[in-house]
Amino acid sequence: MYQWILPSLSEILAASEAATAKCSPIKAERQWRVSLAATEQLLIKTLVATSPEITKGLVLAAPAPLFSQPTLTQSLQTVTFTAKPFNPLALMPFQMPTAIAAADQEVVPHESVLPLLPADPLATERFCLVFTDKFRLVLVLKEDKSGNKAFKFSFDPEVVQQAWRSLGARVMLTNPELFAELDTLIQNYAPVAPDYRTVIHFSQLLLQELTEPDAIKEPSESAGDCKPKREPQPPSPVPDVELLQAFAHEVRTPLTTIRTLTRLLLKRRDLPPNVNNRLEIIDHECTEQIDRMELLFKAAELEICPLVKSPNTQLTAMSLDQVLRQSVPRWQQAAQRRNLTLDVVLPQQLPTVVSNPNMLDQVLTGLMENFTRSLPPGSHIQVQVIPAGDQLKLQLSPQFHCQGNSPASANVTPPIRKALGQLLMFQPETGTISLNLAATKHLFQAIGGKLIVRQRQHYGEVLTIFLPLEVTSKQKLKL
Repeated sequence: MYQWILPSLSEILAASEAATAKCSPIKAERQWRVSLAATEQLLIKTLVATSPEITKGLVLAAPAPLFSQPTLTQSLQTVTFTAKPFNPLALMPFQMPTAIAAADQEVVPHESVLPLLPADPLATERFCLVFTDKFRLVLVLKEDKSGNKAFKFSFDPEVVQQAWRSLGARVMLTNPELFAELDTLIQNYAPVAPDYRTVIHFSQLLLQELTEPDAIKEPSESAGDCKPKREPQPPSPVPDVELLQAFAHEVRTPLTTIRTLTRLLLKRRDLPPNVNNRLEIIDHECTEQIDRMELLFKAAELEICPLVKSPNTQLTAMSLDQVLRQSVPRWQQAAQRRNLTLDVVLPQQLPTVVSNPNMLDQVLTGLMENFTRSLPPGSHIQVQVIPAGDQLKLQLSPQFHCQGNSPASANVTPPIRKALGQLLMFQPETGTISLNLAATKHLFQAIGGKLIVRQRQHYGEVLTIFLPLEVTSKQKLKL
């Protein structure tokens, strides 16, 4: 018997005997996250390899958009289901019904938000349905009333089709005019069995993402858990780390929804300039805080699973020049907001480094954010990038403007910082909460780099990041 008039996705997968992991809530959450990361990597490989600007897939997700890589989102149409529907017109001036009808027609491609009825048990599930020419996939994380969680997934095209039928019936209840359009989109992706190599590649990505040390064991595991019993080990997860991880997730989810809705509004061409400006500010602030929460989440994950390979196994040769072109304008804007100036000194040709392309920009931006918050107004920051043997050195140095005084005559004291648990620090002068030095160093180690912090009496803190060079880049530098 179903809990409601329509089956939930977890009930459909349970009936199909899909792959299920009945574990403690923390493990189920981790399996959901690493499966999403593996799915994202699989989609990037299968969809973005050629013509990334062409739409090649459809994703139905809840309760917020799940994939944020720009190269991937250009190849996907996304529909988000939520139990808390939001009316985009609520922010708009009064408009005639014809304008409202035109607005509704603009909602479906490329990003859409559709409501779920409050009584629907599907509102308590997180899910992701992926439709492409190569494969179909459904992922579901279910939480019951007692707080237990179970993660399920399936590549079976018939199971995914059943999941769509259940979702489609809900669309018929809430937005019947959109059902035909969505159904037509899904019919573009035939329900063919995936190539075995696709499933194998997904399994390999899962193993890379899910690998954890044997020493990690949760005391809540029972005989029915997904891993065999081991000898008792010291408890690894620390309560404040788990709390930070949960907090980062809970903050990031609604912010992602707000940003999606804001970007839908920005696509409209009939908005006054002042409304557009305010929406762009909302988009910028949401993006900044989403990235910040993502960084906190990853730092907490590294603390719980210090040997987890999810960041480290994805190290690859990458162009630092491309990362800096994207990052430096954001760093300069952040500096200007705090009445600071920033100067970037780069070599004529940047060599190729080995790191994690998805994380490097986030970690550098987070470091720059914390660095600028620790400086007094009127300060100048110099960012210098220079080769250093088989590594590339990126150095952040403050330069204080002292009227009538030389730098040597100015005694620069470091900002007061207080520890908050294992990962965070608090700066009373500014009210800033950020990752502490140890957690930040762990993040750089996870992406193949190294962070060194030196306190110079007359110049303040100087931060130096080392990134390994690619072998071919090393050879070019020697020549």
